[in-house]
Amino acid sequence: MARYTGPSWRLSRRLGISLSETGKELNKRPYAPGQHGKRRTKLSEYGKQLQMKQTVRYMYGLNERQFRTLFDRAGKAQGKHGENFLILLECRLDNLVYRMGLARTRRAARQLVNHGHIVLDGRRTDIPSVIVKPGQTISVREKSVKLAAITEALEATVSTVEFVSFDTNTMAGTFVRLPERSELNQQIDEQLIVEFYNR
Repeated sequence: MARYTGPSWRLSRRLGISLSETGKELNKRPYAPGQHGKRRTKLSEYGKQLQMKQTVRYMYGLNERQFRTLFDRAGKAQGKHGENFLILLECRLDNLVYRMGLARTRRAARQLVNHGHIVLDGRRTDIPSVIVKPGQTISVREKSVKLAAITEALEATVSTVEFVSFDTNTMAGTFVRLPERSELNQQIDEQLIVEFYNR
């Protein structure tokens, strides 16, 4: 199954959760899209599990195979399977570029990485799915420092999360530490994803 590339605001309204984590999508019309959007049908337990899995998959912009591979990898680590999974998703390079404020959305961050504008530990990297380790440095390539998309995103950024640091003067940031569950989206119920794959 290919990665979703359709309208993200419409999808956010359908799922009832802000995929960009800003809440803008649901401010104006907090109901599902379409003629019968205001009617909500009661979901079965399987339906809730599937919806949560799809919500997280769309939020981080992964296709089904990538999502499942990362889920299986999280199961091999010590600790809670669901929490490990969310932490692994946050450790992806495209997500950290977004968290540092270099892009307004995860889609835009993925494109920055794909086009070679991002440097990881001094090496130009064009693979968005790279898992970054704490202590590694993410910076903007010298030729891309004045890129309009990056400067606009940095101007629009109010604050960043505590597990990353970014210096606008050097255009470089560090993945300080692994995030804690309390710092991640509280609307996500990772246990439903674990139950979905363990059926």
